[in-house]
Amino acid sequence: MDQVLNAFKASWKYISFPLFEISGTKISVISVLLCIAFFALSIRLANMAEKFIERMLKDKDLDIGVKGSISRFTRYAVIIVGALIALDTVGISLSSLAALGAVLMVGIGFGLQNITQNFISGLIILLERPIKVGDKVKVQGVSGKVVEIGARSTLIHTRDDIAIIVPNSQFISEQVVNESFSGEQIRLHLEVGVSYSSDPEVVKGILLEIASEHSMVLSDPAPRVFFKNFGDSSLDFALTIWVRELWHYERIMSDLRFAVMRKFKENHIEIPFPQRDLHLRSSDVKLS
Repeated sequence: MDQVLNAFKASWKYISFPLFEISGTKISVISVLLCIAFFALSIRLANMAEKFIERMLKDKDLDIGVKGSISRFTRYAVIIVGALIALDTVGISLSSLAALGAVLMVGIGFGLQNITQNFISGLIILLERPIKVGDKVKVQGVSGKVVEIGARSTLIHTRDDIAIIVPNSQFISEQVVNESFSGEQIRLHLEVGVSYSSDPEVVKGILLEIASEHSMVLSDPAPRVFFKNFGDSSLDFALTIWVRELWHYERIMSDLRFAVMRKFKENHIEIPFPQRDLHLRSSDVKLS
């Protein structure tokens, strides 16, 4: 028993031996281990708090983006409080960190600049909510649905079932198209040209009939047909429709194009090929 006690005392002597000192506070191995343990516990509690807030707000009449922002800020708050408690437990106060913070800021400025920029951009996204979870967005040619807004990056799920990780700073510093920003409906345009022998009123009626027959096309706002222009070889029309199924708009447009081809064929309306008139001028060339 005495040997075990002596071994424990010797081990405690080594792990409690001060390694360095910060503003009068001695830091040992046991101090570092306790700090790590408390910080790991705070991360665990933060995840539990985030899930608790998500369950609590699940049935509330709030926007999905607001729910996500509240739960994510709750997680960050618990982590920050836990980190402060962990540091205070080992005797490191905020005032003690001032000197160390000045040195670390230089390292952050050079080595962690990109990470810091993305983290701050993530906070701006959660506060201003230019995008939110569930939105259909397009950034740098990448189009998809926002699945998760993290501290450093945002996860986008494309229509091809591919997950793409986009740094948060791109949503702040670059142009982003948010198809869901003004609501869960969008106007689509279907442009088609018909031959000059076609009756414009008949074409208009067929296009409106095609739109009314599709189950995903909204009746309010109602579909409209515009006579766009007198083209080089066709009369140009545009059918505008409103849909709520933003994720499936490619399928809706494909259905409408199939229907246009079928209806035009049934009504003997021709979609002309581009035409060019070729004029030949005879030359006064003497043949020998």
